[in-house]
Amino acid sequence: MPAATPPGPPPGPRDPGDAWAVGPDGTKAWGRFGAAGLLVDDGAGRVLLQHRVEWSHHGGTWGIPGGARHQGEDAVSAALRESAEEAGVPEDGIDLRHAAVLDLGFWTYTTVVGRARRPFEPVIADRESLALSWVPAAEVDGLPLHPGFGASWPALRAAMTTTPHVVVDAANVVGSVPDGWWRDRAGAAERLLASVAALAERGVASGELALPFARWWPRWTVVLEGGARDAADTSGVEVVRAEGSGDDAIVAAARAALGSGDGPVVVVTADRELRTRVQALGAEVRGPGWFREQ
Repeated sequence: MPAATPPGPPPGPRDPGDAWAVGPDGTKAWGRFGAAGLLVDDGAGRVLLQHRVEWSHHGGTWGIPGGARHQGEDAVSAALRESAEEAGVPEDGIDLRHAAVLDLGFWTYTTVVGRARRPFEPVIADRESLALSWVPAAEVDGLPLHPGFGASWPALRAAMTTTPHVVVDAANVVGSVPDGWWRDRAGAAERLLASVAALAERGVASGELALPFARWWPRWTVVLEGGARDAADTSGVEVVRAEGSGDDAIVAAARAALGSGDGPVVVVTADRELRTRVQALGAEVRGPGWFREQ
């Protein structure tokens, strides 16, 4: 949804993005480089909504904190910055889940969806909010919603409980590239974990997981076995160190993910027997080549 238009120049220098984008037919949307907003839930069925001031575009309606992207700024950074500026959302307190993009050709609005890592109370930090409130998802439809948010809300709500989970067979992925990994299994595992951590931060294109919306941020579990178990932990990645069979540990990790309600669950391996075992549980399988392509 287009962000609210300021009534006049804000204090301090304006970013070049704080301007109208104009389409071929004269349609205007706020944000020369597009706009973005954050829909955050608290993990207990409530979402943070903003009651927009009357002078704003579609004033008096409820939507999400958001605004124009700055020059050179990616949509995720913009959504986190705007929500921090408008509602006091802690930028380091959100686990990203997925992103939806409305593309008008000349302008885009990206809805970034996240979950609060810890409880926090929103704070009205600028002139664009009448109120900020945690609203139960079941009550959102009863509010006068911003038209853009209202149109996207049904699909966003349907995906609130979707949590993709990727389980990586480290031995199989590392062993698929003859780069001398056998001389330093722990070092090779640490390089793999660094790659997984980068993917965990950047996210995965939705087409790779057969899910709606543009991008998803799955949970990641990497199973290490043998000498690779000596690898150091990496932030943002769950590491399982198999005491016995690595395959058994991977099956157990996939079963636990499915049992917790995560899904789709994807296991990265090329091992035929392991593929059969995890598919019997209901998990999907991708080969090491899929991981490297990411």
